[in-house]
Amino acid sequence: MEQLDIFSSLQAGDTEHEEYLELVKKLNHFAELYYSKDEPEISDYEYDNLNNRLKQLEKEHPDWVVPDSPSVRVGWKAEKGILVKHNVPMLSLQDVFSKEEVYEFVESMRKEFGDEAEFLVETKIDGLSMALRYEEGELKLAVTRGDGITEGEDVTMNARQIPDVVKQLKEPVPYIEIRGEVYMTRKAFESVNSKAEEEGKKTFANPRNCAAGTLRQTDTRITKERGLSLFIFNVQETKGVTFNTHLEGYEYLKRNGVKVIENCYKCKTADEVWDAINKIGDMRGDLEYDIDGAVVKLNNLSERNKLGNTIKFPRWAIAYKYPPEVKETRLLDVEVNTGRTGRVTPVAVFEPVSLCGTMVSRATLHNQDFIDQLGLGIGDMILVYKSGEIIPKIKDVVKEKRPEGWKPYRMPDNCPVCGHKLVRDEGGVDFKCVNLTCPGTLVNRVVNFVSRDCMDIKGFGTEYIRKLTGEGYVKDIADIFELRNKREDLIEKGILGRDTNTDKLLAAIESAKQDTPADKVLAGLGIPGVGKATAKELIRTFGSIDDIEGAEKENLLLVQDIGEISAEGIYNFFHDEGNKILLARLKELGLNFAKEESAVQGSALAGLTFCITGTLEGMSRSEAEALIESNGGKPVSSVSRKTSYLLMGADAGSKERKARELGVPIISLDELKELISNG
Repeated sequence: MEQLDIFSSLQAGDTEHEEYLELVKKLNHFAELYYSKDEPEISDYEYDNLNNRLKQLEKEHPDWVVPDSPSVRVGWKAEKGILVKHNVPMLSLQDVFSKEEVYEFVESMRKEFGDEAEFLVETKIDGLSMALRYEEGELKLAVTRGDGITEGEDVTMNARQIPDVVKQLKEPVPYIEIRGEVYMTRKAFESVNSKAEEEGKKTFANPRNCAAGTLRQTDTRITKERGLSLFIFNVQETKGVTFNTHLEGYEYLKRNGVKVIENCYKCKTADEVWDAINKIGDMRGDLEYDIDGAVVKLNNLSERNKLGNTIKFPRWAIAYKYPPEVKETRLLDVEVNTGRTGRVTPVAVFEPVSLCGTMVSRATLHNQDFIDQLGLGIGDMILVYKSGEIIPKIKDVVKEKRPEGWKPYRMPDNCPVCGHKLVRDEGGVDFKCVNLTCPGTLVNRVVNFVSRDCMDIKGFGTEYIRKLTGEGYVKDIADIFELRNKREDLIEKGILGRDTNTDKLLAAIESAKQDTPADKVLAGLGIPGVGKATAKELIRTFGSIDDIEGAEKENLLLVQDIGEISAEGIYNFFHDEGNKILLARLKELGLNFAKEESAVQGSALAGLTFCITGTLEGMSRSEAEALIESNGGKPVSSVSRKTSYLLMGADAGSKERKARELGVPIISLDELKELISNG
């Protein structure tokens, strides 16, 4: 959603007080996605505009300020892993957006401390804040900002995988805590997203969110692979060593091999500070990482101590936020591409323009709804900017410069690769090609089909899939089960390696064919809106893939969590002639199309529904579902008022909050077993 649309919707027909309350709600929603979920919905610039309006209303009406206002919150409550108390608050910085505000800050500092006041102007890295604690020179703990005041998350094991994190200082002192920004270079970010695309996984929105998600996940091997980086920008606390200035702290850190912020300028006057801000702004396109502003702070530490902090910001520093650079250019064409997931994406092709130091000529248009919101047509003069200084986006259309004979652009109804009729996706805004034999989606369809949540064919990696599809051995997913007939040819050409490797994979394929239940076969077909949980619910309801194929739309709508769009997609999928042929072939090859009747051990849970969240101790989620079903209960994928219990383990997420809001009882695995034994 574009910022202007959000802002106008907040104000239309509202009183100012209603607008204020809605702003609090919206900004808290966006902040939770940004800090806790690492899934931003709007850009920093759009968030800042809304936040500035909130501040304006609170300044005019201080009695309106509510306890959960973003103006009195620093970060976001830490929710994952082991929580650690902050020794020193990890505060935010006060954002400013104009030259006048910068000069006002500098002059206020000079008024307080005289002409000798020194300022440092540094790059503000767009990443995730982290503090490192050293005892006798040895790294003991790494912690995220969390709520900024009370506690953050222990990320020590992941921090140790970052090459820039020094594990042992050369000049040890009894204790020192330093704070920095974890980030990703653009090259590392592109590498991670390219790999995710190849494997059919979700890509990250920008380097900041990729870095945040990487630092806070549990597998240290992933952290090591993704190539995170770190800049240190502050000494938080020391014992056994003192510094008079910020720069003295930097010198100590540099002697100890610690990488501190680059491009740091020492200034005396407001003019010098503003010049430094502009220098940093001019180099944004040349840096190998993203920045979202420039930090201006006092160099003298005693002056900082005298000024202290507000509840949210230090009084001795500000962050100047650069406005996004916007250029006008002409839309030449719209290319429509079918991605590996089947999603069809329109891409704007325009006359090249320079943005943030690089030439750009293309930008995604997302979907037809987005195109309609812009009112876009070929030949339009458009305004282009870079979101997060890296991703080109179209901001608006200059309607007064439209060419003669202008027409609004409409996406094609058919796949540009195979010509198959496109189907609207579950979300209602995207279109997908669901042709199981579409060459544009073949690699990803096979990757999904053999994955752990579907057929779970051990050893069938992406590289093998590329070779087999590239050489024409696999033209659709059914061909996988015909590979055994081409064993000699595969060995002779070395497609899968030597005979041992080939036989191993062929055996795994045969085993998966016999052992994989119908719901996982169904999940592997790549039907829009039908993932692991929905596939299980469909098989549980209808009994077989054949019965789902014969179901009418109104019957599909009776299945939990299936709405109009999903029902339409499932119905169309099974009534496509090409898909029918492929499904018949899969059945003939011996895949399981009907559910196995599990022996019910008891009826203690009869009539009860259970949603599972978090990690259960000593039992996998699938084992817990089997336990529930074998005792007459029914596992469901989401929490609603009709849910009997939420079965919760460690690291529970949003389902816990929803259960508490709805008053759904929350139980542990032991309590579930107790229900069964007492039934």
